[in-house]
Amino acid sequence: MAIELNEIKHVRKKFGMTQTQLAKQAGVSQSLIAKIEAGRIDPTYSKVKKIVDVLHDITHDKEVKAEEVMNPKVIALHPEDTIKEAIKKIKNYGISQLPVLNDHKVVGTISETILLDALLQGKGRLVRDVMTESPPVVSKKASIRIVSNLLTFYPMVLVADGGRLEGVITKSDVLSKLYKTV
Repeated sequence: MAIELNEIKHVRKKFGMTQTQLAKQAGVSQSLIAKIEAGRIDPTYSKVKKIVDVLHDITHDKEVKAEEVMNPKVIALHPEDTIKEAIKKIKNYGISQLPVLNDHKVVGTISETILLDALLQGKGRLVRDVMTESPPVVSKKASIRIVSNLLTFYPMVLVADGGRLEGVITKSDVLSKLYKTV
């Protein structure tokens, strides 16, 4: 996130910082912060960089992360499961898509749409016959912005930590989280 000079006051206040707190963290004087915010001074690049770096770090720390949005209960299928078993899981859990795992590794995705097409076209009997590509996997520390961008192209995003699947995120999960913070 690029912060312009005229945005310093807004960003500082957004995170509840005083001019003195910002000055202390940036290693500059409080009066310099006041003059910059009032537009009465054209500061040096090095001073502005110090201030903006502090604000950037605070902004990044406060951003919602994938681990705060994810659903830790991952309901999955195996490639050798039948289409009938996939439909049963989708109905029982009231969800519209599932990751397909083989030896704890993501190998594909099954969704209501995929299952409907498979049934209408009479193709496949097993999940492996009809599954589509694997959904993207992000770290627990990935920002909500990254997750949201991925969700425009994929029905779900998986969350992993050290190669171990930790959770799943859908558009509904993101909307629920963001709605609570609005």
